[in-house]
Amino acid sequence: MSKGVILLAAGGTGGHLFPAEALAHELIERGWKVHLATDHRAERYSGQFPAVAVHPIPSATLGSKNPIAMLSSFWKIWQGVREAGRVIAKIRPEAVVGFGGYPTLPPLYAATRRKVPTLIHEQNAVMGRANKALSARVDAIAGGFLPEGASAAGAKTVTTGNPVRPQVLQAAKTPYVPSNDGEPFRFLVFGGSQGAQFFSDAVPAAIAQLPEDQRKRLLITQQARAEDVARVKAAYADLGVDAQVSPFFTDMAARMAAAHLVMSRSGASTVSEIAVIGRPALLVPYPHALDHDQAANAAALAAAGGAELHPQSTLSSERIAELVGGLIQDPNRLATMAAAARSSGKPDAARLLADLTEAIASGKTVSHYRETRA
Repeated sequence: MSKGVILLAAGGTGGHLFPAEALAHELIERGWKVHLATDHRAERYSGQFPAVAVHPIPSATLGSKNPIAMLSSFWKIWQGVREAGRVIAKIRPEAVVGFGGYPTLPPLYAATRRKVPTLIHEQNAVMGRANKALSARVDAIAGGFLPEGASAAGAKTVTTGNPVRPQVLQAAKTPYVPSNDGEPFRFLVFGGSQGAQFFSDAVPAAIAQLPEDQRKRLLITQQARAEDVARVKAAYADLGVDAQVSPFFTDMAARMAAAHLVMSRSGASTVSEIAVIGRPALLVPYPHALDHDQAANAAALAAAGGAELHPQSTLSSERIAELVGGLIQDPNRLATMAAAARSSGKPDAARLLADLTEAIASGKTVSHYRETRA
């Protein structure tokens, strides 16, 4: 039996669309009809996103300081608000849920003007600009890493975590087993969907500085940009190190579960997956990330004891060798980190997010929702 309609609004990137998709599946299982509002990129997802309909809504960024460009952006956003208002009037959603990115501004603003219950989900430990602009207007904020109650926004924030892929939930069933002296040591290195040139340059040079007995134990999986794959493979081959290097691995969750140590960037999805699977990590935030969100994400997992945060500027190949070599020799420390990471993970994030969505849709406040949850 259908419970009604929920409208999801998300920017056109995977970081915004993935948690929206996870919530959509959960809500559909509970009997809701789901619609998606996004920008002109909607056509790419209309056949993949589990929605009754995908609604393209005009929007624009507000990054330019040029007065003419700003006026143009405001006009496009206002057009989007009007179009979103028409969509809301037609489908009559019980709630509108935003996932960040400028395409969420018109639907959420239009919903608040029409007194439709609203909720935003912020994946990172630092609120993005679109969500920050909406935070004062919406009824609730779901946080991947955001703390509850620490500020005006925190008063209506519920830490749900970030929904993770089904493959990650499957991989999380694999317990962490330390690699003891003389046993193979699996080291996973990746830098986001495009890989990271920094890792391609620095990690092979670091591995070259490890003692031979440690190098012989290593089984490395490293994601690298296509143009870097050949030279990274050659570097490991010259060292006699067993390494698989590729621009993309379709079974990354399983490789993470098999790893004894992970070294990676610290996007919200990456940190959430490391925590749910429960693996020790050396996190190197992308230094040019907008609002330094990656550094804040890494700090959250490091504070829980599940990772170490190392700014890229501090990581020479010598320092990486020191860090990796020290951890290879300390399986107890790695096991402790793995347990801490796992204890901070939220494998049921999609369920928690759906619970909050249903509460807001029914007219409950965040404080009432917390009371019923306690």
